[in-house]
Amino acid sequence: MEKNPVIEASPIDEAKGAEIMEKYEKESRTRKFDAGWLVKLIYFICLAFTIYHLAYASGIRALQMVSIKHHAIHVGLILVLGFALYPAFKKSTRRKIVWYDWVFLIFSAAMPIYVFLRYPTFISTGFQGEMIDVVMGTIMIFLVMECSRRISGPALTILSGIFLIYAIFGRSFPGVFMHRGYTWHRIVTYLTTDIYGIYGTSIQVSATYIVLFIIFGEVMNKCGMGQFFNDIANALAGHTKGGPAKVAVLASGFLGSINGSAVANVVTTGTFTIPLMKKTGYSKEFAGSVEATASVGGQLLPPIMGAAAFVMAETLGVQYGEIIKAAVIPALIYYLGIIIQVQMRATKDNLLGLPKDQLPRVGQVMKERGHLLIPIAFLLYMLIWSGKTVIFSAFWTIVVTIVVAQLRPISRMSVKDICDAFVAGAKSTVSVAIACACVGIIVGICGLTGFALNVANTIISIGHQDLFLTLLFTMVTCMILGMGLPSIPSYLITATIAAPALVELGIPAIAAHMFCFYFAMFANLTPPVALAAFAAAGLSGGNPMKTGWQSVKLALAGFIVPYMFVYSQQLLLMDVDFISGTRVVITSCIGVVLIGAAVEGYLFGRLNPVLRVISFGAAMMLIDSGAITDLIGIGGLFVIILFQKFVVANRNRKPTAA
Repeated sequence: MEKNPVIEASPIDEAKGAEIMEKYEKESRTRKFDAGWLVKLIYFICLAFTIYHLAYASGIRALQMVSIKHHAIHVGLILVLGFALYPAFKKSTRRKIVWYDWVFLIFSAAMPIYVFLRYPTFISTGFQGEMIDVVMGTIMIFLVMECSRRISGPALTILSGIFLIYAIFGRSFPGVFMHRGYTWHRIVTYLTTDIYGIYGTSIQVSATYIVLFIIFGEVMNKCGMGQFFNDIANALAGHTKGGPAKVAVLASGFLGSINGSAVANVVTTGTFTIPLMKKTGYSKEFAGSVEATASVGGQLLPPIMGAAAFVMAETLGVQYGEIIKAAVIPALIYYLGIIIQVQMRATKDNLLGLPKDQLPRVGQVMKERGHLLIPIAFLLYMLIWSGKTVIFSAFWTIVVTIVVAQLRPISRMSVKDICDAFVAGAKSTVSVAIACACVGIIVGICGLTGFALNVANTIISIGHQDLFLTLLFTMVTCMILGMGLPSIPSYLITATIAAPALVELGIPAIAAHMFCFYFAMFANLTPPVALAAFAAAGLSGGNPMKTGWQSVKLALAGFIVPYMFVYSQQLLLMDVDFISGTRVVITSCIGVVLIGAAVEGYLFGRLNPVLRVISFGAAMMLIDSGAITDLIGIGGLFVIILFQKFVVANRNRKPTAA
């Protein structure tokens, strides 16, 4: 039997994937040392970093300390790794650590020691600080901003610099943004000797939650979880119409839920799925956009949401289970929107799937790697039903993952494999943690000056107290602030600056934060800075801007879902009974189908421009959960169905011979 040519599509080689990662994800541009002793030293520091955080999370009493000391150790180690691994400029050598980086490394390593020694003075002076604290604090701010510039690019560093200028010269700003102005002494001590700035909430979530779940993701990846997700997606959807695109959606969603990086997710799964989509008949731009939108959506999908669920729970002061309950329906609707458009495109263009006999079987996949689901089930049990803390739960989930992986040879890890996963976890944490430290400057200035409240009032004022206009301005603010930043720092900035505007208008805090989080994530898809879409275009060979705009079309349902759950909070399963919740979910799903039909120009057949407009208008009616708007939206669907069934069918029916 001749093999289907689709299945013979060659995956993109690792070198190409690494090149794409370096181009679109600055965090991957690390040094490759010539000196063997440097390689071993960095390996040892990374291993020590991971072991320390695991030991701290395990609850060892000797390691329990006031939070600022733990945060100082975390930031100090991150800075050491950041300056060791990342060169100052693109053209800087990647083979050795230059002299000025050794200076930065020494100061970085000294910072935790300084905090430990000076902490009694911080307490005795009421965190007002002395001249030595101003000097060391100024060095600390410089180190954080410079390290952030190297790893995350200039955007976050420039933004934090603008906020520092605002803190100093605020008395000269116009209107509502004017404040009393602060001395450099007050700014520095506020940001570096207390838990409101660099050592504040953003670093707290990095030092406790983010680091543990990044380590968990690396351990899962090392034991073959990524391959399991890819195989199970192929087994479930590979044989259906447009199968490779559905495989990309499922695999990227599964993986993205855990790893938290949209670009890394694109490269990890896209090297296999994009060639298959192109061979099936999808255009380069559409193939890239499928991978990009699915990879970004992984961060919206429980149970882990790229660690965002835990960050949001900490920020809001609610239980983790509340965040998961609120996130699950909107995330599934987002993926439903992508799957529907993929299905419509495949049906419209008659794009077939892969032959069943060349795909893995579900039973076979579960037999080989199904045991890897045990750690995820254990994590959910620990977080939702055991009553244990997130940190303790994450620690034991990592332990369980290592133990479970030993059950079968295909996933078994040696001691070196485990150490390599720990080292990879430390390196992956650097980029997110240093961004969180830099975000701490912004969040700290917002707290010191009242900037966030001023922005909230301004957004509400521009929106003239109108909820829809306020949502619109909040969306734009979030997408601008989220450009080119990792997901967690993007959320922390937008939650600090934009979410209060929605809360002021009576939106529940969870809905407001989820709204901001969604649009901070979508900055990865929307040109001009669409890192996930551009990375996917690099793999597919498509035009980056066209791929970005195609991604926006494909994720259009996702852009509307946040409006849906603001107007219909039953989607977040908040104060809802079964009947009303079911009605809202069903009407939302119908709305997503209508959006897909409007974008693709296809439902049960091709739609003319008028029907596409009707389809989109009907979908908009279903945003609100009101009975009248629901009836209008469903009525629009019936108009399209009846037109296709009778008018188009009669037009296409050939007259029978007499």
